[in-house]
Amino acid sequence: MITKFIKRILRRDPMVKHTQANNTGAPKRIPKKAHRIDPHLLSKNAVKVTDTLQQAGYEAFIVGGAVRDLALGIGPKDFDVATNATPDQVQRLFRKARLIGRRFQIVHVTFFGKGHPEIIEVSTFRALLDNAGDHVAESGRILRDNVWGSQGEDAARRDFTINAMYYDPSSETVLDYHGGMADMQKKTLRMIGDPAKRYREDPVRMLRAIRFAAKTGFTLDAATRAPIAKLSNLLQDVPSARLFDEILKLLMSGYSWAAIQGLKDAGLHHGLLPLLDHILDSGEGSKGANDFVKLALANTDQRIQSGKSVSAGFLFATLLWPDLLKNWKANIAKGISNIPALHDAMDDTIATQSSGMTIQRRFESDMREIWSMQPRFEKRAGRYPYRLIESPRFRAGYDFMLLRCATGEQDPAIGQWWTDFIAADPAGQEALMASAKTEPGSSASSPAKRRRRRKPKSDSSPEPEAG
Repeated sequence: MITKFIKRILRRDPMVKHTQANNTGAPKRIPKKAHRIDPHLLSKNAVKVTDTLQQAGYEAFIVGGAVRDLALGIGPKDFDVATNATPDQVQRLFRKARLIGRRFQIVHVTFFGKGHPEIIEVSTFRALLDNAGDHVAESGRILRDNVWGSQGEDAARRDFTINAMYYDPSSETVLDYHGGMADMQKKTLRMIGDPAKRYREDPVRMLRAIRFAAKTGFTLDAATRAPIAKLSNLLQDVPSARLFDEILKLLMSGYSWAAIQGLKDAGLHHGLLPLLDHILDSGEGSKGANDFVKLALANTDQRIQSGKSVSAGFLFATLLWPDLLKNWKANIAKGISNIPALHDAMDDTIATQSSGMTIQRRFESDMREIWSMQPRFEKRAGRYPYRLIESPRFRAGYDFMLLRCATGEQDPAIGQWWTDFIAADPAGQEALMASAKTEPGSSASSPAKRRRRRKPKSDSSPEPEAG
């Protein structure tokens, strides 16, 4: 026993700062018959990580949202592990492990199987930073976080009680420091500690509160909700990339419309999501825009809940479409021709959104391609349909066009024509294009412009080259 203790002391990295354990109270130990977590919902790789760390003499637990979901009978998408081993010590135990992060170092342990690689995120127990000096900004936001502590301190540092439970797969026991299991039974989302202080430490917690409430259907505790509207301006200090990631999680939670309504109710949508300001703040005058966004988000939620993939570029293209459509029509009213008017509207719409949360360029490219495709769906003669269907983003553009048809913005007959065209054989496709020529108002039925005949060249002009 003494030898093992000495080995654990020697394994500690002397360059990493640890703190003495604060008196945070003993956790409630919840046995299997009380928490009823199904072991079959566990990731084998997450269990392998905890086993490896425990066999090396460290403490290790599955933690956070994974424990919350397991207790709710939901299979978690991601698994996090918390341990008293430092990041360097964790990295030495696994071949496919790398250190990431600056503000708070964690280890990503990667496992390769038949499907996609699985990453288990391993973090060291964090210390309380009440007297951390240069670790905390004047506003209260934590700047640096590589200060390790006890499990009790780590639990106190977590945001909500339902996310501060630790599950040990070897003993099938849940350690609950802050009554998370009881709050789950009451369907209450409660912040650990003083909510205003916790939001100042990390303003993104306000967005997480809204997302978790929408996802779980839990009610925000009154004390947890109260400071949000007053402190919403703190989100302006959050790095754009982190803000984008959090909003993307919210929109892809599988409960996006409920989450967006939660943002509105909490007063968080202004400036953060300019793309939604005019929709959430408008009345019946924007009914069409509301219908389009609601349908787009409902489809997104349905796909996510069914385990299907969703393109972030497509999602943002739908959310920004009402604003783009308004700008497009305004440009046409100014006398700008259709396609240039559309491209100018794209620039204006994206520039307006960038005043709040900046959308990453890779998604912006997808959005522009989806938008640019929309006028082309009305061209259904010659080689146009074949060229369009060969576009790498055709399916996204087609699905987007069907959304427009579903809300009455686009003629549903056009959507049906393209659906039939995709399913038809070559002969059927030719017949569909022939039928489109006779449809009134179709661009396919417009008479082709006659080419102006070239003036004959003079005898002194050279002969054109063949081919």
